[in-house]
Amino acid sequence: MSSASGVQPDEECIQVYKNLKDRRKVDGETLKYVIYRLNKVGVNGWTIVVDKTSSDPDYETFLGDLPEAEPRWAVYDFEYDLGDAGKRNKLIFVSWSPDAPAVTQAARAQKMVFASSKDAFRRALDTFGTDIQANELDDISVENGMYFPHLHPLSILLTVTLYSSS
Repeated sequence: MSSASGVQPDEECIQVYKNLKDRRKVDGETLKYVIYRLNKVGVNGWTIVVDKTSSDPDYETFLGDLPEAEPRWAVYDFEYDLGDAGKRNKLIFVSWSPDAPAVTQAARAQKMVFASSKDAFRRALDTFGTDIQANELDDISVENGMYFPHLHPLSILLTVTLYSSS
């Protein structure tokens, strides 16, 4: 799948995403998240590659794996509890582009390619429960609830209450 910038994910990106989505065990463990990055190829080329995978269920560990000054995409398998209705999972696509200034020409070029490649890359992977554009950690904080309104504890409580009383 090509994007406006011409950047395409490598095959590993798609396969690792499918393993996460289908909750397949890889090396005996089920993936919790995948982080992707741009990889420079030749003089003017780029490709999207897997930067990191993890089975660690701690959301703070995931946040810590996002670099402070470089853009990344990530897919996180977010689990939440609806009480008596049970646990649920949503795949969350995160477009991480920190506000840190791009001080070199190469860094500015990377940010431009990153921004222009997001939509096609997202479509190449598949559908998601939530799509988040994050420029700082507060943007993807669970406590914040801003990007997780359907996962925020108060929203979950209200949803369960509304469905229970119907």
